[in-house]
Amino acid sequence: MNNNKYFSIIGCQHAHIKVFIEDLINLGYKCAGIYPYGDSTLAEQISKNYSIEIVDDYRTLLNESIEIVGCSAINNEKIDIVEICESYNKNIMLDKPVITNWKDYERLEKVINRNKIEIGLLLTERFRPEIYNLKKIIDSKELGEIVSIQMRKPHLLNVETRPLWHFSKEKSGGIIIDLFIHDFDLLRWFTNAEISNSYGFVSKNILENYPDFYDTALAQVKMEDGIIASLYADWHTASKSWTWGDCRIYVTGTKGSAEARLEGDPFIQKEGLLIVVTDNAEAKKIKCNELKNTITKDFINRLNREKHMITHSDILSTVYATLKTEENMQYLNNL
Repeated sequence: MNNNKYFSIIGCQHAHIKVFIEDLINLGYKCAGIYPYGDSTLAEQISKNYSIEIVDDYRTLLNESIEIVGCSAINNEKIDIVEICESYNKNIMLDKPVITNWKDYERLEKVINRNKIEIGLLLTERFRPEIYNLKKIIDSKELGEIVSIQMRKPHLLNVETRPLWHFSKEKSGGIIIDLFIHDFDLLRWFTNAEISNSYGFVSKNILENYPDFYDTALAQVKMEDGIIASLYADWHTASKSWTWGDCRIYVTGTKGSAEARLEGDPFIQKEGLLIVVTDNAEAKKIKCNELKNTITKDFINRLNREKHMITHSDILSTVYATLKTEENMQYLNNL
């Protein structure tokens, strides 16, 4: 009797899918194969590193033995794979973003409302030790009532190694859709509130040969409970940086503040840091142990009707807030 649990990969265009693959392998699953759904360069690397077969027909990866499908297709093609999985009654976990425009949001909403399959999204930030502990500190009221949140998310671009679709707004969704989705998920999670208003600016400062690729973004956000937030992202991390992006989160409350340095500090430590100072205690580093749970295990828990963090409602609300913000942004071409 074969007691193995199987998953498959349909759409393999971004390396984020390796998080999902490694998590499921660690949970005792075996990968039945990869269908690249486009360029096979990344699929070939993953095939070699994890001894996974590349197949020529995605339908072979939707047979009755497959429990879960993973997907990191080009962003504007993911919804097609979601609908394919629904037609085969297969649950699916996707790299973010799951969609890039309002029309495809409606398609996603219809699939979720039909409730035939479970859809997961690799909103991995909640499971980083510094962020998870920051959430606990916020909930404990150690900082008092939260008044503002700032998130900074610079990224290393590596133009030479990025696939061409990354520089197409139609295909990738652009900097807001691609990068801010994590921030909107965290804002909702930190505050237990929805976004009520958002606006800001997106600017283009490089790569004239990619006319709709914008590289810097700043959004101002108001939550329904009155908390204000500022979100920043760019593709300008220096090539000599110690990290792909010096990502930081600042939370200010009426009794204290916290800073999460997610990639550490080159002069202190290169592991993540969480620093808290309050009216009652001087600045201190918070010890943050690795979480036993992962985004993938959380999805498995949802499939098993066990306690889980991320729901369909979370995904729809976060995607909606991201699309709405993108719609409200003013685009500036500085070239």
